[in-house]
Amino acid sequence: MTTIKVNGTDASLDGVPVHTTVLDWLRDRGLTGAKEGCAEGECGACSVLVARPGIDTPTQWTAINACLLPAASLDGQEIITSEGLGKSTELHPVQQEMAVRGGSQCGFCTPGFVCSMAAEYYRADRTPSASCEHEHGPNGFDLHALSGNLCRCTGYRPIRDAAYALGDPAADDTLAARRSSPPPPPVATRLTVDGAEFIRPATLAEVLEILTECPEARIVAGSTDAGVEVNIRGLRPPLVVAVDRLAELREFTWHPQPGEAYGLSKVDEPGQPDGLGEVGRASGPGEVRIGAALTLSEIERLLAGRVPLLAQVFPQFASRLIRNGATIGGNLGTGSPIGDTPPALLALDASLVLTSTRGERTVALADYFTGYRQTLKAPDELIRSIVVPLPLAPMTAFHKIAKRRFDDISSVAIGYAVEVVDGVVRQARIGLGGVAATPLRARATEDALIGQPWTEQSVREAAGVLAGEGTPMDDHRASSAYRSAMLGQSLLRFFAQHLAAEGVSA
Repeated sequence: MTTIKVNGTDASLDGVPVHTTVLDWLRDRGLTGAKEGCAEGECGACSVLVARPGIDTPTQWTAINACLLPAASLDGQEIITSEGLGKSTELHPVQQEMAVRGGSQCGFCTPGFVCSMAAEYYRADRTPSASCEHEHGPNGFDLHALSGNLCRCTGYRPIRDAAYALGDPAADDTLAARRSSPPPPPVATRLTVDGAEFIRPATLAEVLEILTECPEARIVAGSTDAGVEVNIRGLRPPLVVAVDRLAELREFTWHPQPGEAYGLSKVDEPGQPDGLGEVGRASGPGEVRIGAALTLSEIERLLAGRVPLLAQVFPQFASRLIRNGATIGGNLGTGSPIGDTPPALLALDASLVLTSTRGERTVALADYFTGYRQTLKAPDELIRSIVVPLPLAPMTAFHKIAKRRFDDISSVAIGYAVEVVDGVVRQARIGLGGVAATPLRARATEDALIGQPWTEQSVREAAGVLAGEGTPMDDHRASSAYRSAMLGQSLLRFFAQHLAAEGVSA
């Protein structure tokens, strides 16, 4: 029997069509707080809480877009909706603050805001601070937690006021206490309804066997891309295979240069199938290895700013709601020319480990993209991990040009990794997105920089080269001329940001 624990009660998935989203399944059960506003994960009206593995506590209440995720993918899992947080006669602290501070007007988006706000309310490392930043309250509340929730009538000031007024969970708060126990482990699932099938294999080997027999199977992890195709394009693949909770795809290791200490964290340790492991010390080759099924939010927490270039990408990658579900392997697997991680990973000289029943192979990311949404990955292969070599370049930056500051698709994205020694550029890697049919390295610009003095004159000359890289096109996001101009200006901006880096040695 397939079930989901909803607000503390088990609910059956038997007979539910494979492509039914969590949102539709909940609403069919009468839990109508979550709404469908966009069906693309851009408005947050559908937000619910899921019990997921944490770093500071065994369980972290994580907000996700219920409109994108297949209900079958939560078999055996535990979720809380806005109805499960409180009652009209006994409001949850988040609901109370939203009510008394005028954070709700028409109410359509409010349950989604409440769930996203509750996830941040229960964040274990949220601590008060006397010096609050522009987007962090005195209670430690990070407004980025609400970046995926849109409101069309109330206005954001009272919502922010409600968020900043929240204290700590009470001693008898059951959802706070729930964090001290592990989340439900992943459940092997096979659901067949009306000729369509959903499978969550127990091991990577099982997935690879399925792909060998049925290479046309639709692989899903966070379903942030596949869910849009189901909702908007009406696609109904006959076989869906979920890989988001596979231990083999959720490993994370950090190996600095031989002889140095390093932090080793493994997301799936024996005895704790879906928890976050301990930190160890050893020596080994210089690399960071990131499991393909780790979400962007998990990677952000695991890296903890140790890869500054990726630390700049994460806040600009869609919204917190999307990053809580989207995986790094999924972002690369789509082969999209406007994904946010490829330009940064290209600048970091990353490579991919591809796996199949025929074995594993490692390919440079710069060689991985072969055409529009086409890659070197064979139909029977999966991305197992992403490898970033160490040491990192001392000067890095990620520039994203889009119409909105957050929760938007790039018009142009540029990743930089540059090393300057004694005032001369020794190494330069520049990754580009949004200016060709594939993400690509700006090879001509790199050649124009390497060996040249790190001066405004040489950088201006290289900026002229960068403006001519790729084959930018006109579309509804930007014109070809605008994209080219942004490329050149981006390098000048990078130089201005790193004027003090002249003469820095590795």
